[in-house]
Amino acid sequence: MFGTQRQLREANGTTAPDRTNASGRSCRRLGLQRPTARTETPEQTAPSRGAVTQHLQDVEDTVAAGLDSSLDSMPAPAEMPGRPGFTAMVVDDHPLVRDAMVNRLRQMGAREVVEAASISEARARANASGPRDLCVLDLGLPDGSGLDLLAALRSAGWPRLVVLSAADDPYSVRAAFVAGAQGYLLKTASPVVVADGVRRVLAGGVYADPSVASLLAAGLRGGPADSGVSDLSGREIEVLRLVSDGKSNKDIGDHLGLSALTVKSHLARIARKLGTGDRAEMVALAMRAGVIR
Repeated sequence: MFGTQRQLREANGTTAPDRTNASGRSCRRLGLQRPTARTETPEQTAPSRGAVTQHLQDVEDTVAAGLDSSLDSMPAPAEMPGRPGFTAMVVDDHPLVRDAMVNRLRQMGAREVVEAASISEARARANASGPRDLCVLDLGLPDGSGLDLLAALRSAGWPRLVVLSAADDPYSVRAAFVAGAQGYLLKTASPVVVADGVRRVLAGGVYADPSVASLLAAGLRGGPADSGVSDLSGREIEVLRLVSDGKSNKDIGDHLGLSALTVKSHLARIARKLGTGDRAEMVALAMRAGVIR
């Protein structure tokens, strides 16, 4: 849906300026109109364990039900409660992806959509505007993991969060839902599937791309219910992922832009949540829960 890898690499930018001259051929391939000028106008604790557990239960129930992708069965979200259309933010470092998603949201009834190309830019826009009705974001961003941004937006009161990613493994999908997402879409999906997923989330539902739904459902049903993994924040999951790579506290700090003392504090919180201070056991628990590989 969102073009070739070569196009994405060539178009990759570090900020999200207005673009009114996107390639006509790219727009035709995406099935979208040329992008129009957009106004510019959006941070950090993990959700409670009970909220995450209920959220994951809702995800499992929805996935187990089959995730029917028929557009005909979906309520149209052209109008959000109390306002003429919905507001959104799109966070991705590839301009073509942002253009495609912004135009898709406008076609679906969005009255205002802002863009960001990094976590820092997204946080600035979130701080400036406050919670919007929807955020669509990538997990792989130039200045960190989208999981951290997911958790920050969730704790700041953003009601609907949808991941749009190239990662199609169950580990990434589960980690996104643990961090607070209500939807997970693939960049290779058709415009119909993307619109379907966004509609479901706007209507208050949960959605996973059909190609990962069965794997996600299996992972949710098989995951440990009381291991404490659901308490982990996006940053703590990222720390554990680096621990699993064999990195020292200093290496982890260098990678994430944190001090070694801050990394040690993260690990102490992880140990309390998982009930063990052994690094190997912490990694094993996270792997069994499917939040890291």
